[in-house]
Amino acid sequence: MVRARTYTIHSGWRLLLFDLGLDPEHVLRLAELPLDLLGRSRATLTTEEFFRLWRGIEAASNDSDVSSCALRIAQVVSMEAFDPPIFAAFCSPNLNTALQRMARYKALIGPMRLHADVGTEVTSVELEWLEPVRPPMLLVLAELLFFVQLARLATRTHIDPVEVQAPDAPPTSAAFTAFLGAELEPGERVRLVFRAEDAARPFLTVNETMWEFFEPELRRRLSELEPSADTIERVRAALLELLPSGEASVAAVSRKLGTSTRTLQRRLKQEGRSYQSVLDGTREELASYYLKNTELPGAEISYLIGFEDPNCFFRAYRNWTGSTPSQARLSLRGDGPGG
Repeated sequence: MVRARTYTIHSGWRLLLFDLGLDPEHVLRLAELPLDLLGRSRATLTTEEFFRLWRGIEAASNDSDVSSCALRIAQVVSMEAFDPPIFAAFCSPNLNTALQRMARYKALIGPMRLHADVGTEVTSVELEWLEPVRPPMLLVLAELLFFVQLARLATRTHIDPVEVQAPDAPPTSAAFTAFLGAELEPGERVRLVFRAEDAARPFLTVNETMWEFFEPELRRRLSELEPSADTIERVRAALLELLPSGEASVAAVSRKLGTSTRTLQRRLKQEGRSYQSVLDGTREELASYYLKNTELPGAEISYLIGFEDPNCFFRAYRNWTGSTPSQARLSLRGDGPGG
């Protein structure tokens, strides 16, 4: 089973805190976390640190109880605040598919599992934290409300769950219960149940083209969590994140993967490749994707794949493929000779 060891903190966290009216630095101080945390690229936290972050949010809020704080979080939920695995869920045709996709990629967010069971009468979803430390109640309640909001935002329909459970469920405010549309009951698991007709209701946010764009990257990121993931794939995954910012050096990739340059090059050699060949292959694949699927000019594509000089990109692409970028664009779209 693929398992993350840390929680990913993405840029949407700053937006979430802003929408809650909270000062990010104040929250981070209360959580005893670095004040530059939310400015880092794909920062990660241990389970204990991540849970402190949630406790910091609760402490910084002026809400009367934890359920009121969770409700405020649910009410400011927006697609812009989500990590790609969650944003991709909105692209699904319905809640059933969204839950199944999230069950597969939930590990990219942290050491958690999501279990989705699609039945003829109901669809149930359960959350499982893989560390022995019990999660803060604010996190539990926010997760439960998120799935309800996902269904409502994507369908533009007021969908209510038929059953909601959580261990040690606290007394909740009347506003929380009214928003949730069901009583939060004590139970052994963190669990939500939806009617089958609601779970199958079409998402107005469906976008299979966007999903096809997201999924390869999600698969690559998931493979990084696999102990068996080979070095070539890990280097490619790192390059996909680094190239748009102009980083293409073996030193930058080594830092990203937490290894030395010498070790990285040795492992690539053991797999029959050099760093330069993996870099060239990744750049060629990305360039061909942009040429086929976008109207971006060649100069802009060159920057996106880490070239400072467009002329260097044009020469490199011709060396890789035997065609210029403009010729390749016509050919890839079937508009060239023989297309």
